[in-house]
Amino acid sequence: MHGKIAVFCSASNHIDPDFNKVAREFVRAASLRGYAIVSGGTVKGTMGEIDRELSECGGYHIGIVPEFMKDIAAPGLKETHWTDTMASRQAMMRKGSLAAVALPGGIGTLDELIETLTQKKLGFYDGLVFVLDRNGFYKPLEDLLDHYVRTGMLEPVHRDMVVFCSGPEEILEKIDESRI
Repeated sequence: MHGKIAVFCSASNHIDPDFNKVAREFVRAASLRGYAIVSGGTVKGTMGEIDRELSECGGYHIGIVPEFMKDIAAPGLKETHWTDTMASRQAMMRKGSLAAVALPGGIGTLDELIETLTQKKLGFYDGLVFVLDRNGFYKPLEDLLDHYVRTGMLEPVHRDMVVFCSGPEEILEKIDESRI
């Protein structure tokens, strides 16, 4: 195993199927490169898709699951770590990961991404931060962060801590390069 990648994603079963497709592509490609995937570890939405894909390709899936979600824990997890709160879940997902990747997701995914960026800005997270921007899903967020820079609310050096990518290979190449 080359290291861990934390993946933030949707828990909804009612999203564009293309978002789940790119999630499966990403975790399969990462797994084939020897990375373990850390996720929220439930069967809901994209998390469940990730679990099924990693089970199918023999990938290593680590789930960080709050105790109150134990009845929906994904069946394919190789490791399961239990937490008391959503905040401790996020912190444990990031711990020791080479990178954090936000796939298309809802408000929980946005929370995880922004918290990770904040932790990186403050020097508490050493990993890389990526957004997989499938079909422009995250373009409004990218524009907002650029607006923050233009208005002085965010330093350019901190804006550059999050990289928006259009596909899985672009992210994985950057993670591989960072390890050299």
